[in-house]
Amino acid sequence: MNQYETVFILTPVLSDEQMKETVAKFKGILTDKGAEILNEETWGLKKMAYAIQKKSTGFYCLLEFKAEPEVIKTLETGYRRDERVIRFMTVKLDKYAAQYAEKRRIKLGKKEEA
Repeated sequence: MNQYETVFILTPVLSDEQMKETVAKFKGILTDKGAEILNEETWGLKKMAYAIQKKSTGFYCLLEFKAEPEVIKTLETGYRRDERVIRFMTVKLDKYAAQYAEKRRIKLGKKEEA
């Protein structure tokens, strides 16, 4: 199993509940295919560098997971079919990026405890 990180931007017209439902949908796609979700971060509504589909803001979400390579095709097909997703990017983490991501998770965990 490889370690991946996917970031997707959702349209800003969604309510908070709709945004959470959409994130849960993509987490469900991953877990149904046998992926292990390591980390989930919702960065909230952010201003984009340039307008996409005449929108200048979007809800940013990050999912970090371990999965087989075939799962990525299914996930990205789900992104393309969902009209709420403006942009997405999935990358395979090499060993150095995976170590950095683990340190980042630990650091974020300590911030949440404090």
